[in-house]
Amino acid sequence: MSQAPKRNPRPNAGRPRTGARVAAVQALFQSEAGGESAETVIDQFVRHRIGTLNSDAGFEDGRVPQADVPLFSKIVRGAAKDSEAIDAAISGHLSANWSMERLDPVLRALLRAAAAELWGGTDTPARVVINEYMDIAHGFFDGEEPRFANGVLDALARQMRGDEFQQRP
Repeated sequence: MSQAPKRNPRPNAGRPRTGARVAAVQALFQSEAGGESAETVIDQFVRHRIGTLNSDAGFEDGRVPQADVPLFSKIVRGAAKDSEAIDAAISGHLSANWSMERLDPVLRALLRAAAAELWGGTDTPARVVINEYMDIAHGFFDGEEPRFANGVLDALARQMRGDEFQQRP
């Protein structure tokens, strides 16, 4: 994890579920950095960052013009509610010389959001969750972080939803 993050994700227009995931990563980052509760950050994002809100501001300004608000809220709430179990699951897939604290804070938020979505149900297939967060990782990072995230997310998905990865007859 040597290069500086891009911190400028641009999900494709017309993809509100991707927008929700981008907003969730940003919200989890903000919650950790500012010590704010999940509910406070969700409220701030819904009021000030999601939707058009009479502004020309876009992704460059930290806004997510299109986002599925219920999915966004579910991911952020799930990551907060199950934070200890999620962090333990992520930590279990880091090498011995890496800890959660050593990860880039945006990467940590991305892994937490994805893990919360994997943990929180089967509405979206695990492979789709991984692909979505890989797109987001590539939006935030230029270096090895997306490949690192892919390895951790694949291991988490197999741990949390192993039945989806079983060979079909």
